[in-house]
Amino acid sequence: MRSAETDRQMQGEASAWLAAVVHNSFDAILSKTLDGIITSWNEAAERLFGFSATEAIGQAITIIVPPDRYSEETDILARLRQGDSIERFETVRRHRSGRLIDIELSVSPVRDHTGAIVGASTIARDITERKRRREEQALIVREMHHRIGNLLAVVQSIISFSKRRSAAVEDFATDLSDRIAALAAAHQLVLPEPGDSPRAMVTTLGEAMEALLKPYFHVGRISIKAPALTVDESALTPLALLLHELATNAAKYGALTVAGGALDIAVAVEGERVRIVWRETGGQAPNAKREGFGSGLLKAAAQSLDAQIERRWEAPALTIAIDMPHERLMVR
Repeated sequence: MRSAETDRQMQGEASAWLAAVVHNSFDAILSKTLDGIITSWNEAAERLFGFSATEAIGQAITIIVPPDRYSEETDILARLRQGDSIERFETVRRHRSGRLIDIELSVSPVRDHTGAIVGASTIARDITERKRRREEQALIVREMHHRIGNLLAVVQSIISFSKRRSAAVEDFATDLSDRIAALAAAHQLVLPEPGDSPRAMVTTLGEAMEALLKPYFHVGRISIKAPALTVDESALTPLALLLHELATNAAKYGALTVAGGALDIAVAVEGERVRIVWRETGGQAPNAKREGFGSGLLKAAAQSLDAQIERRWEAPALTIAIDMPHERLMVR
């Protein structure tokens, strides 16, 4: 039989192993009483929340809880008193600096040798990056839905134009196929495949405009006047998104939906600024109720270019002026 001394030694070794695991964990591990007073605080907790163990131990757990989450902590303590464990609970906690941190919590009751619940053990993990990736994925999905809707609307417009201009089924099919291929090339410019270089497809502002508007050239009502401004690849994507959105709107609601409509684009360099004037003639007046994700995308693209956008409707013309620093387009 093992002696009491041996049992104490084994318990001591187990405690030492457990302390080492807690100390070296990448996750913040802390414990607290059922009154919410911190009783232990590992190095990962110091890194995550900014308080040293000396500063944290003995303080109320609310030092890391935002005021609007106090009731949440009260509920957690109430559940712990009933013996409940809390698994993978996503919430927000506060760094010493006041910065808010997205975290995932797991909280378990701690019992003494009699089985009575005397406190709680908490494991906290920073999920800021995970949430950022999740939000990015949600944005991509929304953008995909938005772009698919736009694409279908433009394809329908192309079909309508092709049908009116084709005398035979063969001509219609050939014409339609060519225009959809051109539309696909424009979308490839806006959203290139991973590993592709946008600069390999287009190098100047005028070429970018021509590539994006190519699906609409068959109408014969588009004029582009632009100096040979080379576009840096870092500016190409937001610029392409911006121009593509304007072109889509013109094809869905504006000048490219009517027989007498016309689109004139003029680019000028004025000192250290580049000014693009997009003028649609013959379309319908803009409808503010249509503003949605596309409008948000326009604003985001403009922000990326440090650009300002002004719209003016003077029947029968819609003028959109885009003003941005020349250096945002220059090759670096």
